[in-house]
Amino acid sequence: MTGGIRTTGGIRLAAPYRDTSAEQLRFALDRPRQPALAVNDTELGGVHVQLRLLGASHQVLAGPVNETLACLPAQPGDGPPTEVRQRVHGWEYTFRSTVRHCSPDELTRRTTALRDRLDHQPDALYGLFPGSPDALTALTARRDGRVISWRTWHVYPQAGQIVETRTRVEVP
Repeated sequence: MTGGIRTTGGIRLAAPYRDTSAEQLRFALDRPRQPALAVNDTELGGVHVQLRLLGASHQVLAGPVNETLACLPAQPGDGPPTEVRQRVHGWEYTFRSTVRHCSPDELTRRTTALRDRLDHQPDALYGLFPGSPDALTALTARRDGRVISWRTWHVYPQAGQIVETRTRVEVP
């Protein structure tokens, strides 16, 4: 794992995040590898998976899949898509996202529970951004048979939003 200052399970980041609400996120499956603040490389049943924490959110590389959800300049849109299904070089790919609106207390409860859950998972990565203990981006991955899946969370305290994504790829 590289980047930032390691805390119990997360990385305290010096860089402020560039996206400040769910509406600024853009989805792409064809972006080149983006500069990362932190990286967690893992092997899941013979497939290399790289979880990448960006200043503008996340990128996951797994086999032929290159998923990016981030503040991508010059890309139109109004936030992440709710669902994407696509065949990527023979791999069945499904992406889903939800945006949850929370009160400040609920947001703090949810981010605290998320950090506690991910603290000791070797296939997880989360970054804590300066300015708020609830400003974080988190990723975790796993494999079950032919299916590799990952989840991400993007927390925007100033907007009271948590963006949660679930991705599933079936290895041929």
